[in-house]
Amino acid sequence: MIAVVQRVKSARVRVGGECVGEIGRGLLVLLGIAHADTPALARDMAHKLAHLRCFEDQAGKMNLSALDLSCEILLVSQFTLLGDTRRGRRPSFEAAARPEVAEPLYQACRAALEESGLRVATGRFRAEMEVELVNEGPVTLLVELPPRIDAS
Repeated sequence: MIAVVQRVKSARVRVGGECVGEIGRGLLVLLGIAHADTPALARDMAHKLAHLRCFEDQAGKMNLSALDLSCEILLVSQFTLLGDTRRGRRPSFEAAARPEVAEPLYQACRAALEESGLRVATGRFRAEMEVELVNEGPVTLLVELPPRIDAS
């Protein structure tokens, strides 16, 4: 599972000209889901995002999380993050999970973020979306979690 996390003053996503998700200060998260990803990994990603210390404290150090500041999250599915560009000029999306696998994991990540107490807005899964944002910083981070190997 991979996420591009952008610290924002505000962000919104539109589908067909209609605003379907909007936040104030917080994190815009573009979430990519791979074949091997699991519900447990979706929960791990939500925990990582909620607790990611990417906001400055009074000393100017990145010591505060979205949870610490009661920020909002705009979660947008983005299968193209799994695009492999190592060969040729056209990305290969073979690593991206199929929609019927990815959507429940995307929803599991959303639910886990909400359970942490954060307000979460979303895009619309599999829709052609327009994403607008106003950077804060700018701060952009790549968060990548490898597949979990559960001892069963």
